[in-house]
Amino acid sequence: MVTGTQRIARKLYPEDRVSTPYLSVPFELPALASTVEVILDYDRDAGVIDLGCEGPDGWRGWSGGARTRFVIAENEATWGYLPGVLEAGVWSVVLGLHKIPAEGLLFELTINSPATWRVEPDPPAPPYRPVKRGEALRNLPSTSGLRWFAGDFHAHTLHSDGSLSIRQLAAEAVAAGLDFLAVTDHNTVSHHAHLPGVSSEYGLTLLPGQEVTTARGHANAFGSIPWVDFRRHPQTWVDHVRDHGGVLSLNHPVSGDCSWQWHLERKPGHAEIMHSSWQADPADTSIWSWWNAWGGASAAPLGGSDFHAYGEGNMVGTPTTWVAAEDSSVESILEGVKAGRTALSMGGVRSGAVLFRMGDELIARDAEGAIFSDITGRRRVITGHSQTIQDNGSGPYRLESADRRILAITA
Repeated sequence: MVTGTQRIARKLYPEDRVSTPYLSVPFELPALASTVEVILDYDRDAGVIDLGCEGPDGWRGWSGGARTRFVIAENEATWGYLPGVLEAGVWSVVLGLHKIPAEGLLFELTINSPATWRVEPDPPAPPYRPVKRGEALRNLPSTSGLRWFAGDFHAHTLHSDGSLSIRQLAAEAVAAGLDFLAVTDHNTVSHHAHLPGVSSEYGLTLLPGQEVTTARGHANAFGSIPWVDFRRHPQTWVDHVRDHGGVLSLNHPVSGDCSWQWHLERKPGHAEIMHSSWQADPADTSIWSWWNAWGGASAAPLGGSDFHAYGEGNMVGTPTTWVAAEDSSVESILEGVKAGRTALSMGGVRSGAVLFRMGDELIARDAEGAIFSDITGRRRVITGHSQTIQDNGSGPYRLESADRRILAITA
């Protein structure tokens, strides 16, 4: 039993990663343990090993490659991990074997109970400063009983590999004019418990999310649902999220080595069609091709900034996802998403072209000079500030500039 310090060392080879991408290293905790600390040491210039933890009663957290140390206690835990009673028995350090060189990679685990290190506090966050939000700014027309709310379905905090606390991220979303923001940290739900309080503090709807992350593709699970086990086949993600009333959306399905590679018999109903990576090449139509091959309008489109840190070139709220909902509560926003009432715009909340549906019609707003196109290639030039186009059932639809930059999308 661990009564002080335990050290475990091993050398990993590519064959280990072939055997399993997630290596469980067991250790034991005695009854009445108050804290546990795990330290992972390896040559980070030679490879990449992700870090997580599972207790006898279930999953306790994940920090991936963002950190090499965590502490879990009854009332507090390192970002990405769940505080709570430390059950006596066999625990596991879960190592994600992300990059193991041919010559092998030596790692060492140091497990301390009690911990020798304190949980880091959140950095200070700016106070709430009210601004005019997306719904009030744009005042897009909608069907009776609904309004268009502006949001972002993909962002990260210190609970995974982001650089901001939840409060700092909320302040950025308010400054961007968003009505809602999904917090989607990788392979953890440790942030979920903090979202209602920060939502109330900043007057912003924070949607609970989890970016279920593997080497063969990522997906966002939205809603107050139990943790999704990323180690299992994604078909189980689809069923798990559906059975718990959530929404599953494939993330950036055409995105270098993060592209979606899994085969699914039962597909989720949503996909991140517009992603901040488009800013590097806004005329790239590869996602349009993927969407058509995947099933076109059968996958309702969502958009996300995938914000992690300042200086990376993407901002919270760009692209913007507009959702037609009764109000901006978590429940109403997710109901609008489930119903497919979404529209995506690359120009942000305050300006730029928007293409959205109102009944059997499509409306192009603030898009004069843009070119409307559908999946069949039908095209027309938008000539006014607000132009109505009859829906002929040939969606999905897009607006693009004269130099072929995609500006807005709707299904």
